[in-house]
Amino acid sequence: MNCYITGGTIRRLREARHLTQAQLAGLLNVSDKTVSKWETGRGLPDISLLEPLAKALGISVPELLSGEQIINANRSANLLRSSLYVCPICGNILHASGAAAISCCGVTLPPLEAEEPDEMHRVQVDTNSDGEYYFVIPHEMSKDHYISFIAYQTPDRFELRKLYPEGPCEARFFPRGGGMLYWYCNRHGLFRQKL
Repeated sequence: MNCYITGGTIRRLREARHLTQAQLAGLLNVSDKTVSKWETGRGLPDISLLEPLAKALGISVPELLSGEQIINANRSANLLRSSLYVCPICGNILHASGAAAISCCGVTLPPLEAEEPDEMHRVQVDTNSDGEYYFVIPHEMSKDHYISFIAYQTPDRFELRKLYPEGPCEARFFPRGGGMLYWYCNRHGLFRQKL
């Protein structure tokens, strides 16, 4: 995180919970003058108070630091509304089934925006004798330019096959009635195709 909590954030979150400064201070074992100093920008909460402060305000520590409360509007648990994230430093692949504040290696990650594939990133879809989808991407798989993963997403499942440089660029998934196929090129980003 490259920011620290602001007084305006503390005040906004405190008021949203219908707490007075004295009530919040009592939950944290500090004085109401201390809370007032935080909210007016004349002081900052000690780092040891961040977790108890976040708990008292009903949010997570990352939400407290970013000043934004993440509200999961994905009430129906439809995985087709998911987001994918890839860390540019370590290559970690993260999947969230709703709104999330995701960070890895000290970097806050934006959700990837999937594009329609170009000629270099087209997927060949086949069904094998076992009734599985068989996906092949005729893409180079060198150490510098490769497809990192292929994922198959339906309303109730998310399956991911991790791929590696110098390995085959293919994946097999059992058909589950449509859905969306995603794949990620380390140079060109995320692509998608409706099944």
